[in-house]
Amino acid sequence: MRVKLDRTLCDGFGVCAKHAPEYFSLDDWGYANLEGDGNIPEEDQPAVLRALMDCPAHAIMTIGERRPDDAPPPATDEPDPTNPNTDASEAEWGFTR
Repeated sequence: MRVKLDRTLCDGFGVCAKHAPEYFSLDDWGYANLEGDGNIPEEDQPAVLRALMDCPAHAIMTIGERRPDDAPPPATDEPDPTNPNTDASEAEWGFTR
């Protein structure tokens, strides 16, 4: 199992360091740091998973996991690059004939 910590989401509750102090430390302001490269051996996975599930800010995630707010961007109606003189490109780019 691999985990990562998004420090921009961390609110400094310190729950992760309480559950898995070998993998999470707190800086001078109380925000979490991930110790090591995020690879978690099987024997330590229960403690790290508890830290992940108890994090109130959801700042810890497994590598490969998608966050609900990471939805793919919506499809845009781009002009056809092989035929730039279409009605769609005229409206978008303001071309006139």
